[in-house]
Amino acid sequence: MKKMVITMVLCGLTLTSKSQNTSVEKSTFGLQTGVLGVWVYNEVKLSNTIALRTELGFDFGIWETTFYDDYDSPFLLTPVIVVEPRFYYNLKKRSESSKRIDGNSGNFFALKMGYHPDWFVLFNADNAPIVSDFSIIPTWGIRRNIGEHFNYEAGIGVGLSHTFAERAGYSEDKTEMELNMHLRIGYRF
Repeated sequence: MKKMVITMVLCGLTLTSKSQNTSVEKSTFGLQTGVLGVWVYNEVKLSNTIALRTELGFDFGIWETTFYDDYDSPFLLTPVIVVEPRFYYNLKKRSESSKRIDGNSGNFFALKMGYHPDWFVLFNADNAPIVSDFSIIPTWGIRRNIGEHFNYEAGIGVGLSHTFAERAGYSEDKTEMELNMHLRIGYRF
């Protein structure tokens, strides 16, 4: 009987330590770069599975749209502001499988809301007019850690983009479908 009680107590302690509350980090800050830009981000915990990501950076692009018909495919580097709530849906499963969840390493669904302001554009050789836009794109993605501070992230989604063309002197604004595909590598401070 004594051995059974000791066994039950040890099993109970093991279950108690295993049932820790898995959660996104309270706050994580870092820098990411990819083929199409460089960004500084911060993620703040809203709940155990939801973080609010804010991002400032520069998006690279070769813009060939109806707004740039008179220009030779201008290569642009434009500022971007992003606010993105993220739902990390598999943290508990990753934790139970002894996989890393630090730095919000996991799979997520996000609602990416991005704004390219018409403040300035770098590398605008053709002096193409600046046309700002706002987009809302539901996105699925993953983030994984490489060592203690490095990570990589990939995501894909489709949503809507609204271009504020009238502000730049064009006849009307334009709303269209937009694809968000990203592959980034980053450093977490």
